[in-house]
Amino acid sequence: MACVSLTPPAAVIILAAGQGTRMKSATPKVLHRIAGRSLLGHVLHSARGISPERVAVVVRHEREAVAAHARELAPAVVIADQDEIPGTGRAVECGLLTLDDAVQSAALADRDERDPLQAVDGGVSGPVVILAGDVPLLDAGTLAALVEAHSADQNAITVLTTILEDPTGYGRVVRDAEGQIAKIVEHRDASPDELAIKEMNSGVYVMDSEVLRSALARVDRNNDQGEVYLTDVMALARSEGRAVRAVVTDDPMLVEGVNDRVQLATLGAELNRRIVIEWMRAGVTVVDPATTWIDGDVRLSPDVALLPGTQLHGATTVATGATIGPDTTLTDVEIGEGATVIRTHGSGSRIGAGATVGPFTYLRPGLNLGERGKLGAFVEVKNSEIGAGSKVPHLSYIGDATIGEESNIGAASVTVNYDGVHKHRTVIGSYARTGADNMFVAPVRVGDGAYTGAGTVVRRDVPAGSLGVTTGNQRNIEGWTASRRPGTPAAEAAARAIEQPLSPQAQAEASRREGTSEPAAGADPGAPVTSE
Repeated sequence: MACVSLTPPAAVIILAAGQGTRMKSATPKVLHRIAGRSLLGHVLHSARGISPERVAVVVRHEREAVAAHARELAPAVVIADQDEIPGTGRAVECGLLTLDDAVQSAALADRDERDPLQAVDGGVSGPVVILAGDVPLLDAGTLAALVEAHSADQNAITVLTTILEDPTGYGRVVRDAEGQIAKIVEHRDASPDELAIKEMNSGVYVMDSEVLRSALARVDRNNDQGEVYLTDVMALARSEGRAVRAVVTDDPMLVEGVNDRVQLATLGAELNRRIVIEWMRAGVTVVDPATTWIDGDVRLSPDVALLPGTQLHGATTVATGATIGPDTTLTDVEIGEGATVIRTHGSGSRIGAGATVGPFTYLRPGLNLGERGKLGAFVEVKNSEIGAGSKVPHLSYIGDATIGEESNIGAASVTVNYDGVHKHRTVIGSYARTGADNMFVAPVRVGDGAYTGAGTVVRRDVPAGSLGVTTGNQRNIEGWTASRRPGTPAAEAAARAIEQPLSPQAQAEASRREGTSEPAAGADPGAPVTSE
């Protein structure tokens, strides 16, 4: 959960320069996504939660893509370029130098106009938080506690650590007799005694800016990797008698990083598990947490019910009493109170209070379904306004349309909205009843209280209160099956039926219809055939 630190840090430096070769992907590692955000997006979200004065993202591999994404998420972010010198220490140094330049530039811009020769110097001053760009579960509350401990203990450096039963591959935290950090030893450099240590370095730090700046200027690359190690900064600080302490988290998953697709999936599932639990504790019913996926920016109200197979993505919001699922995927959809959405795939839409959608419904961007509205089975809707109480029950496509209140659209209806160049709009008024198998050739209007007949192709406006029909009289060609489909089961069935004589009443009715060309008794040639 977001939490604002009582002592906001001077800056946050996020390391996002690595190539991430183990991901085996053309996409930079920090741009891979879980729970609706990129890995870098999760880290930026947590960083903003502690209200730093400035945030820098250090980039190198796929620089333009990573920098553009960072600026999209946080327009004020400072982009720092890591040069060819490898190592986390060098990455942090590049970030700090760029931040110092930003501070000096801001000071120049704010310089007193009455004294244009006023000296401007200095840079970042105060605690600097250092984060990896691939640690998505680390939350703002943990960072705030780390910054507070750094300030309260007056540390030069504070390290976030955790205990692992199997810390293979991680740097070990070696403490002195007073409990301070004496050094951090990489796994490959550790002695047998050091390998037995279970406390590991998470790579998350708070460092005093002056201590960091001074130490980075003196760290060398005399190691088997030829890199500038950030952990060497701690050794220099300790050699000067400065306090280097740790804050231990009892939740190792918070500091778990992503190096390959397996870890990406593992952390994605763990983050989703935590999100689902959080919403259940907030009053949301989740019938099957194992098959329910909720992005980090989704917002749910108490007494929402999520049925198995539900996926809620993006900025989806669901109001009190609504039921979603089963087998429903929604992205950036707003669901009103008491609505029901069943076996539906949708995006960029709004569903009004008490409305029902599904099953097997496709909601495309731009739909606004009013209160108590209905979209039934096998209905696709795009860029349309559908008024309160109106229904599109089944087997229809409604695109670029406006439908008023309390209207009913018959089965198998289509708004024919595209002429190959431009989209056109269909307008159907309130309390209208349109027949089954209607084609509305846009632009066209059907007025309030109007009806259309079954099978009608509506090419001209239908005035309010009118009936629009385009059907002709039915013509029967007797003996067609026997002559055109001889020997088929249909022909044989027809022959058997023809051998059975009609009753006197049926013969009289058939003779009358043939003589007058009238439809069957009780039929209305212009009446619509609707469905609900």
